[in-house]
Amino acid sequence: MLDTLGISVPLLLGQLTVGLINGAFYATLSLGLAVIFGLLNVINFAHGTMYMLGAFVAWVLLDSFGLGYWPALLLAPIVVGLLGVLAERLLLKRIYQVDHIYGLLLTLGLSLVIEGFFHHQYGNAGQPYAIPPELVGGIKLGFMFLPNYRAWVIAASLILCLGTWALIEKTKLGAYLRAASENPMLVRAFGVRVPRMITLTYGLGVGLAALSGVMAAPIYQVTPSMGSKVIIIVFAVVVIGGMGSILGAIVTGFALGLIEGLTKYFYPAGSSVVIFVVMAMVLLIKPAGLFGKQGVSHSSSFSAAASGDGGSSKLNRYVGTGLLVFALIAPFIGIYPGFLMKALCFAVFACAFNLLIGYAGLMSFGHAAFFGIGAYIAGYAMKEWSVTPEVSLLACTLGGALLGLVFGLLAIRRQGIYFAMVTLALSEMFYFLCVKAPITGGEDGLRDVPHGMLFGFIELNTSIRMYFFVLAVFLLGFYLVHRTIHSPFGNVLKAIRENEPRAISLGYKTNQCKLIAFVISAALAGLAGGTKTLVFDIAALSDVHWAMSAEVILMTLIGGIGTVLGPVVGAILLTAIEGYLAPLGAWVTTIQGVAFIGCVLMFRRGLIGTLFDRKTHRVGASAAIGGDGTHQTARP
Repeated sequence: MLDTLGISVPLLLGQLTVGLINGAFYATLSLGLAVIFGLLNVINFAHGTMYMLGAFVAWVLLDSFGLGYWPALLLAPIVVGLLGVLAERLLLKRIYQVDHIYGLLLTLGLSLVIEGFFHHQYGNAGQPYAIPPELVGGIKLGFMFLPNYRAWVIAASLILCLGTWALIEKTKLGAYLRAASENPMLVRAFGVRVPRMITLTYGLGVGLAALSGVMAAPIYQVTPSMGSKVIIIVFAVVVIGGMGSILGAIVTGFALGLIEGLTKYFYPAGSSVVIFVVMAMVLLIKPAGLFGKQGVSHSSSFSAAASGDGGSSKLNRYVGTGLLVFALIAPFIGIYPGFLMKALCFAVFACAFNLLIGYAGLMSFGHAAFFGIGAYIAGYAMKEWSVTPEVSLLACTLGGALLGLVFGLLAIRRQGIYFAMVTLALSEMFYFLCVKAPITGGEDGLRDVPHGMLFGFIELNTSIRMYFFVLAVFLLGFYLVHRTIHSPFGNVLKAIRENEPRAISLGYKTNQCKLIAFVISAALAGLAGGTKTLVFDIAALSDVHWAMSAEVILMTLIGGIGTVLGPVVGAILLTAIEGYLAPLGAWVTTIQGVAFIGCVLMFRRGLIGTLFDRKTHRVGASAAIGGDGTHQTARP
């Protein structure tokens, strides 16, 4: 019957088999991520890096010590697991008492540090890893030739997944682990060493990732970027299955592999995005995922990040006036206008992101999509339609708002870590669309975008004119953010951030308010992306890559989340660092990772937030001590 419909049964079965192999890797990788989140409530962004480390350990064992595949299956997970234990003891344990989003940011920083180091040491070239002699050859299935090694991967993954599920769900040790994640104080009262269990659990999770890396090494080349290529898909698998659901990760991993294989047969171009399409459909029906528990949220908002500078209006004016004076005279004192314009574009982007995270308490990891759509719309409108710059910026702002509305309608029903993961996955779906869409130029991007005539008669043909145009755009974007923050709507957002149930009890439609904030933030991010295209004459895939979302988070962290001027200062500093350190190559990624880790562990309020904190402390001390040095007593 299938033959009569024009379907080649052998080819279809072959693609499903390939999908099953991919699903085996998705399930095994997702398993470790689900174990760590389900038992520790930590989203381990370094999971893909641990997968890469497992493959590299196997390669080093073979290349330097002559130890082949079978010893590596045992040794690589142990080595990487021990590194995970060390990372948990030195880093992760310091952030268990704060918002769980900090775990995501910390592990992102750790991932950047390790990946930057390996890029510096080994470059981008892949290292081959031979299939073990015992598994060379294959089996003729009639419709395809199945290599023995790939059959082994499917079988080993099934055994590993089912064994881990049984360990967590059916054993006494698993019961202790699950109880410790729910009520650690009670479990500790029974004499169980909860900190040691947490450490070993994290080591187990990253060990599973390393084991996946060893199994992947003979199929894919061993490269420093192999983890970053698969981690976003793994996050999507975990979100679809249900955050923290081990069974959901296993079932969803294999199922999505088969769906991907099926899509490759009927519509090959859609195979890269089908997983994210499935995710969007699932979230519309079940916001907690297929196997997730409804109503469970480990983190309602990101309120712990907000520095709160509302009482520092005078200092805000001083710092703001100083920055404005600097911006006006900077081109005339020898500072390169290209650097200044890039910093201003990213300052608008960071202010837009800060509006969402600092005042609405929503951590978006998909803001690169809004920045990117603004960049592409501005580039296309200027190049193909020959519109004026102000019209193109209006179009990219509206484009960012519309995309933000779509993302928001899908993601706003989630909170905390869940919200961050959904926005990340949706952003990656948009990234793959940009790769495939002909109007974006694919890998080449949109190049040689003209500057155009501002208002139809002002030529932006000099760097000074373009700079002051960009400065005007920045001031407009900053003013809109500032007015939003200090409006009645901004006060509602702060109330939702601090205590959403109380805001609901007062009659506010919190989801609607958060959606409006999300759309405003996305619109301003689109404005930033469009301005960047006008400045540098190009819109590229790097504008929509998840690394762009990581950059804007780092800018906001460095400057101070929840402060008005912090994102501006952070954007200027990070742009300067990247410019001056560009000759260091891959080390720049490592330095960014160190900055992430440092901010999360020691500097969570950023530069401006710390400055405001110190001023508030001094003011409080002055109020408590009278002019004659005696302590004042408050009157009843």
